[in-house]
Amino acid sequence: MTTEFDYEMVVIGSGPAGQRAAIQAAKLRHKVVIIEKRAAVGGVCINTGTIPSKTVREAALHLSGYRERSLYGASYTVKQNITMADLLFRVGEVVRNEIDVTRHQLMRNGVELIGADAELVGPNSIRLKAGDGFSYRDITAKFIVIATGTDSSADPHIPFDGNHVFTSDDIPRLEALPKSLAVVGAGVVGLEYASIFAALGVRVTVIDKRKRLLPFVDAEIVDALAYHLRQNRVTLRLGEEVSGIDVLEEKREVNSVGIRLASGKQIVTDSALYSIGRAGATKSLGLEAANINVDERGRLMVNKDYQTSQPHIYGVGDVIGFPSLASTSMEQGRHSACHAFGAPAKHMPELFPYGIFTIPEISMVGPTEEELTEKGIPYEVGKAQYKEIARGQIIGDRTGLLKLIFHLETGELLAVHIIGEDAAELVHIGQAVMAFKGRVDYFVNTVFNYPTLAECYKTAAFDGINRLGR
Repeated sequence: MTTEFDYEMVVIGSGPAGQRAAIQAAKLRHKVVIIEKRAAVGGVCINTGTIPSKTVREAALHLSGYRERSLYGASYTVKQNITMADLLFRVGEVVRNEIDVTRHQLMRNGVELIGADAELVGPNSIRLKAGDGFSYRDITAKFIVIATGTDSSADPHIPFDGNHVFTSDDIPRLEALPKSLAVVGAGVVGLEYASIFAALGVRVTVIDKRKRLLPFVDAEIVDALAYHLRQNRVTLRLGEEVSGIDVLEEKREVNSVGIRLASGKQIVTDSALYSIGRAGATKSLGLEAANINVDERGRLMVNKDYQTSQPHIYGVGDVIGFPSLASTSMEQGRHSACHAFGAPAKHMPELFPYGIFTIPEISMVGPTEEELTEKGIPYEVGKAQYKEIARGQIIGDRTGLLKLIFHLETGELLAVHIIGEDAAELVHIGQAVMAFKGRVDYFVNTVFNYPTLAECYKTAAFDGINRLGR
């Protein structure tokens, strides 16, 4: 180990990306420390983002009886008059457990953890400031990994109060379930919460200036999502821009928020979730001291190995932007540590799966039909409806869809797109086949357990091969 620096790697931020970077460096027998300004480890992912939102989703699906409604009727519910306290009861337990698991992983791998605000004061120097804002000490590192995540984009003209007008970070602290909700911004987070609240019977309006939902997702899957949202009484106001948001009256119980659209329309609603993207949490890092470049939203600009404009300083996770998923962030952190210390690591970002936890769930790996068409790659499609599969009937999901895209000439599997129950679990079968350049006929020759949703792969493969007349 070099003695020139206090640490061989300093990781700023303890979210999924920071955890994996630190643990990988420690497994390579290097001295590493994580700097975390929060009282608890885990970053936004564990404390206010991924884990709380997915736990709320699971609680909503269970308590509302949403999964069983196709079997027992639209009025079926496990609990009448569901409250925010009901939804958040499960969140506290899950979050506490995840924090404990994360701390234990860091401890048993020998990763030091320091609670402080971090600021770069030179290319290899980090100032650690205590919570009182006065006392501090400086440390040095051979490599630095910035994994500080993002903050909610807070327009100063929006009257945020954490109750009537709020961001996704405020949801775990809401006192009551709104009767109606406007979601401003139809990105992944906005749509996840829109579908969760709609499943609970909240009348939801989604507003976005783009004319299509989730442009990076396959168009057929997006169309299916839009259909399901409308079936749950969600109003989609696409191609509309918000010109202003007003809290109409203090202490007003219903219809407390007025949203003005540039088209002249006005939406009056109980509450508003403002979800117009997120900005990189980099303002207090002192990046100028290390000559590190950021984009207009404060996100780090990195190369394929996640190096910033300073090769020894890496940026990983949400702080570098799309796709901003916990799963991809973990891999980015692992790869950055391997790259820094010259350890071999196979990195396949083209096979990163995306999981979008709307209701219904969406998952995908590989290009969309639109992307393949644009590149001039000949392909064919095979589809399986959940209603064709015994398991789909058993669990009551008769609307799910699994779509395989394979090369027209070679039969190589190019992509998998799924909407429906357990989509984010199911996609990994296709991901594994794609990693080994498998062909679509692999699924024809494979035996799947019965009854399972995995049978969709065989049905979709037969469908695709039949389209070729084989």
